[in-house]
Parts: sequence; C-alpha cells; structure tokens
Amino acid sequence: MTRDHRSEYEWRMHKVLTHIDDHLDEPLELAALADVAHFSAYHFHRLFAAWAGETLGDYIRRRRVEVAALRLATQPRVTVLDAALSVGFGSGEAFSRAFRAHFGSSPTAWRATHRWTPTDAESNPDQIGLHGFTKNGPSPRDTAPTEATPMHVDLITRPPVTIAYLRYVGPFGAPVGAFWNTQVAPWITAHNLWPHARYGISHDDPSITAPEHSRYDAGVEVPEDFVPDGGFQKTVLPGGRYAATRFYGVSAEINAVWTRLLRDWLPASGFQFDSRPAFEHYPPCGAFDEKTGAFECNICIPIAPL
Repeated sequence: MTRDHRSEYEWRMHKVLTHIDDHLDEPLELAALADVAHFSAYHFHRLFAAWAGETLGDYIRRRRVEVAALRLATQPRVTVLDAALSVGFGSGEAFSRAFRAHFGSSPTAWRATHRWTPTDAESNPDQIGLHGFTKNGPSPRDTAPTEATPMHVDLITRPPVTIAYLRYVGPFGAPVGAFWNTQVAPWITAHNLWPHARYGISHDDPSITAPEHSRYDAGVEVPEDFVPDGGFQKTVLPGGRYAATRFYGVSAEINAVWTRLLRDWLPASGFQFDSRPAFEHYPPCGAFDEKTGAFECNICIPIAPL
C-alpha cells in the first residue's frame, strides 16, 4: 500500500513541523528543513508559506516564543534565560525582544500574571468539546470529580502507541466536535477502527497560541504497518509517565476537570509538565450516552519531577 498524493504531501509537511518542534534549540536552516521534507530548497519556502499560511521564519519564531512561554508558565523552576536557551535564543536580551514583540509583555511580567490552563473554564465552558467516543450505554457518574469531591489521580506509565491522526487547525470548542463528527468518525468507520482506542491531542494552549494557529489532532490506534490515507497521518504518541484522571460527563463539564487537575492537583504533586503533549484517551469500551451526550475518557498529562 502507498499513500495517496495528498497524504504524501501532508506527511512531508508534518515531518517538518515535528522536526522544528524537536529541534527548537538548534539552528533551523531552510535547506536542512527542505531536506527533511524531500522538497527542493529553492521552492520550499514558497511551498511552506502556501501550506501553513505564514512564512517559515515567522513560524519558527512563533513556535520558539510560544514554547518558551509554556515552559515559563508550567515549570516554576525554569528561569527566563533557561527558557530562552531551550528554544534557540542566544541571549536573554534577544529572547525578551522577541517575546515582547509577540505577547506585548516582558517574559517576567507575563509569567507573573499568567496561570496555565488549557482554557478558561468559566468564560469558555465548551472550549474543548472533544468527541472521540463510541455509542455505548451510559456510565455511572459517581466517580466524576466535582469541586465538592476529591479528585482521584493515578500516576501511570504508558507505552508508546502508534496512531493515525487527522489534524485540525483553528479555534477549539464546538468546531472540534464537528471535526470529529464530519471528518474523523466516517474515516474510522470506513477502516473498521472503532474497536481501537482514540485520542484527542491539543498541541497548543489557546491562551498562548492564537486560535487560527491552534493545533488539535484526532487520532486512533493502528498497527505499526498501517498505511493511512484520506489526509490522515501516522505518528507515535510518546510513552512514559503520566498523571491520569477519569472523566465522565458532557462537553461543557470537561474544562472544569482539566482546570482542577492543573490548578489544584499539579502544583501540590511534586511534578511539572514536560515537553510531551497532553491528551484525552477514549478507551474502546468507553461509555457514551446518546440521550445526554455524556461520554467517558481519561485525561492524561505528561509529568516529570519538579
């Protein structure tokens, strides 16, 4: 089996994006990135701009300051200089200029006022709105954490898993649910993959990354030799140590659980975020109540010692 032409093109561009994120602390030259994509260096800059909607240089600068901002917000022991060096800036001064140009604030001032949560649960109650579930029966809700009940968090070690995924770029919330329903679910059905676990992976924090650039992957586990088509790509979701909590409820309720996990549990846990993405894991037998829209998933955040 081989990829169709569009999937091949997308796969090459995604390789470049992954390479950039994995090497932000290194020089990222156009010729080298064109080689990663197996495109001509002469044409690659124009190809990238047409595909991504921003120039290669603008994209790299944006990713560098956004990743640094995320580290400043989620890793309390990281200094501004450490954050700058970790994303390829040669000095704190250069980093501060780029940071201010992007966020309108110095790194220190921004960090003092910024509390990382994937969304503002009060003003955007359905910001996530993920739908990686199957049509199963309802599940008891007595284990769903609320502000009045303790949050049960398990520390787990997950193996790496191969997934096929389709990427959505744009505002989170209701559009993500429509993305699952209209583009992802039919593809999963056509490939008989509903018995496999699904994943909703948010690569960007909407409070840091502009809505038009926010990336979300809807994925499903596949065999290692699976060849995706229809615009879907294949990657390995990293294994390792995660903090996980079970959720059962409707879309409007899930942000409150995310917020409690990040605001209340994480700071007191002795752990911090590392560079792997957080995700929602939808088990093959996860519950979904068609009458209420309630669904079950496991919220998983990657952790490292503080």
